[in-house]
Amino acid sequence: MPLRLILMRHAKSSWKSPATTDHERPLNKRGRRDAPRVAVTLESLGWRPDVVLTSDSQRTLETFRLMSEQWGDDVHVEPLREFYLGGVDEIRAGVAMLASGQTTAMALGHNPGWEEAVYWFTGGDETMTTANAALLSHEGDDWGVAVQTSRQWQLHNVLRPRELADGDHDT
Repeated sequence: MPLRLILMRHAKSSWKSPATTDHERPLNKRGRRDAPRVAVTLESLGWRPDVVLTSDSQRTLETFRLMSEQWGDDVHVEPLREFYLGGVDEIRAGVAMLASGQTTAMALGHNPGWEEAVYWFTGGDETMTTANAALLSHEGDDWGVAVQTSRQWQLHNVLRPRELADGDHDT
């Protein structure tokens, strides 16, 4: 089975919160609505992750929590400080450490790093707005090897909450 990687940007956060730092900003109403919708769509497509590597920011952890409510407790989560404002190198380092039995992984973080990562992995120039999830695959069974060379992953789809079938699509 090929390795599958979901590169997902956190759901929409609130700029009106009383959080004292960017790291502490929570999701807003739209973010709390979109995260579970993306999780349900990933599940319906057969792309539920075995493991989620996530930034340790409030908004990414909240995005994961809302998504995991749709998946159950068997999705392992690994908060990584280096994913907060990280990019391609941090994603590659995190993914390279995954066990061979984990065939579907999600890297959950922030722009501009996640948009740059989609390009690095696939060569695809995709805009990654909030709660967008790029679905990638690589023929192979070793994460460490799979992340060594750029543009070797296939981009299958980019899930965008505005394009999902159900729900209210206002901004």
